Amino acid sequence: MKTILSKQNLLAMNGDEAVAYAVKQSDVDVVAAYPITPQTIIVERFGEYVANGEVQTEFVCTESEHSALAACLAASSVGVRTFTASASAGLALMHEMLSVTSGSRMPVVMAIANRALSAPININGDQSDGMSQRDTGWLQLYVENSQEAYDTIIQAFKIAEDLQVQLPIMVGLDGFIVSHTLENVTVLPDEVVKEFVGERQLPMVINTEGKSVPLKLDPDSPLTLGPLAMPNYYYETKRQQEEAMKNALTVIQKVHDEFAAISGRSYGNALVEPYHLEDAEIAVVIVGSTAGTLKVVVDELRAKGKKVGLLRLRSFRPFPAEEIQKALKHLKAVAVLDKSMSFGGNGGAVFQEVRHTLYDLANPPPVINYIYGLGGRDSSPDEFKKIFDDLTCLGQTKHVENKVNYLGLRD
Repeated sequence: MKTILSKQNLLAMNGDEAVAYAVKQSDVDVVAAYPITPQTIIVERFGEYVANGEVQTEFVCTESEHSALAACLAASSVGVRTFTASASAGLALMHEMLSVTSGSRMPVVMAIANRALSAPININGDQSDGMSQRDTGWLQLYVENSQEAYDTIIQAFKIAEDLQVQLPIMVGLDGFIVSHTLENVTVLPDEVVKEFVGERQLPMVINTEGKSVPLKLDPDSPLTLGPLAMPNYYYETKRQQEEAMKNALTVIQKVHDEFAAISGRSYGNALVEPYHLEDAEIAVVIVGSTAGTLKVVVDELRAKGKKVGLLRLRSFRPFPAEEIQKALKHLKAVAVLDKSMSFGGNGGAVFQEVRHTLYDLANPPPVINYIYGLGGRDSSPDEFKKIFDDLTCLGQTKHVENKVNYLGLRD
């Protein structure tokens, strides 16, 4: 792909502000939202853009997160580009509408400042909110820092609206760790972003009159969206969503590479980001901002001659099974870190899926799970180094004593 780098500006923004700035540049028609910590800054900042006349977006302040997504669904159904943001209990309140939006094949983009779920009430960051919605039919991308949050939101519109996908997408950024931390963010010019995302594409469908019309609500070409589907039809619609998820694996990579050509920034192959994995003997798998700390730990251990590595999952839905197999198949032992719990599930959500994927290998490495950081609890580099010590032993013995471990948990 030909690289044509655009002139860019350096701004100081936290993750929430970076998201709002990306939405500002993406020619969004409707934003509907309800505030909840730690995503509130996103919609507050975007509301300022609206009030200042910097965008022509219709901004709808709703009475709840459920209503916010319902408004986005309605707006998307008439063919316009829509965005919302949420976190924690707000995302949980959206649960019904998450499935309705994906089942209606509406490409709504949503930022999630990932935060713990109650009870007890906790406003700090973990990934229990996003992981609890993993089977609602939404694409899920997770970022490491504010720069990636900006880049990924822009890409998200193009991914979701691709004719081979037509599914909603949520972009997760760790609450307070990314959402509220001031960082340098390099931004593209407005006109470059607008050209990159382009206009929303609409698939063509056959209406009841036998005419080919755009898939949107239009009085001149009446359609029914989200109708009652009896057993003779419902099953097929769900299978179509699964095919769209598979298509998204390629589309995510294609859009990522197109963005890299104009920005000079890339994140692994868009689905996974390996770090010192080529000659590694043991490695950890992680989602989100903790990858930054673990990269430092990997560097320190590498300097001592230890062959350790890291794999960061950028895409959790669709789950990049083949990419994970390729990246980890040569290892002696693997640890998967989960910043959420799957109660009664024999390990965290990421662990279950990574382990399930590696099971198909001819000689799969032993895999262990570490639950960490729940409710925003800090994890130190020394604790992460202990994981690599455990992996060294596991790589030698191949005996898993404790499949699920709890990092930093008080006795």
